Amino acid sequence: MNKNELMAAMARNGDRQIDLANALGLSRTRLSAKINERNGAVFNQPEMKAIRVRYKLSDTEAVSYTHLTLPTI
Repeated sequence: MNKNELMAAMARNGDRQIDLANALGLSRTRLSAKINERNGAVFNQPEMKAIRVRYKLSDTEAVSYTHLTLPTI
């Protein structure tokens, strides 16, 4: 999933960045850094799994966004 796909998934679910940040236990600024891969910030496996579950994303939708091997849910 790329940045635009994540933002679209958030919009489809009525979420703002602060909503997802709270769900992941992150600050909004840290979530923004991870979305934009700023300064090497990337989502870890538990965060990716939580995003996949929250937005009901397929492996295909989620895998292109990260360099991590994603856990099966």
